[in-house]
Amino acid sequence: MLKGIDHRLNADVLGALRAMGHGDYLVVVDTNFPADSIARATTVGRLLRMENLTSAQAVQAILSVLPLDTFVPDFAGRMEVVGEPQTVPEVQAEVQAEVDRAEGTPRPIPGVERFAFYDLARGAYAVIQTGERRFYGCFMLRKGVIGPEA
Repeated sequence: MLKGIDHRLNADVLGALRAMGHGDYLVVVDTNFPADSIARATTVGRLLRMENLTSAQAVQAILSVLPLDTFVPDFAGRMEVVGEPQTVPEVQAEVQAEVDRAEGTPRPIPGVERFAFYDLARGAYAVIQTGERRFYGCFMLRKGVIGPEA
C-alpha cells in the first residue's frame, strides 16, 4: 500500500499510467471484450487487469492519477450500442459521472462505433480489463498534462 495512491491501482496499471505521455491513450474494457488478443497489439503488448471492479470503479481509480487531455475533442470515448449510437446505457452513465467529477465540469464522452473501437484499442498504449459484466462497459481515456506549479 502507498499513501495517496488509490489501492485499486495495481503495480502493472500504475507503471503503464506513469509511462504514458501526453496524447497516449488507454482502453478500459469489460469482461466480454476481446482484451487479450487486442492487448498484444498495444504498446504494452500484454493485457492489464483490474478484475474485481466495475468500469466506473476502475475509471475513478485511474482518473485519480491520470489527467485527461483538454486540447482535443477525443479526450475519451465510449463504445456505441450497436444500432443505437445515441443510447447511453447505465454503465456508460456511471463512467460519464466519474469523468465529469474528475474534470470538474460536464464533458460528454463521444461515442465510437463497435468495430472502430476495436481498431482504436489496437493502437492504445494499454488495454485494462475490468470485472464489468454489463454490456458496453468499454472506454478510451487520452492522457493530458499536468502544468507547472505557479
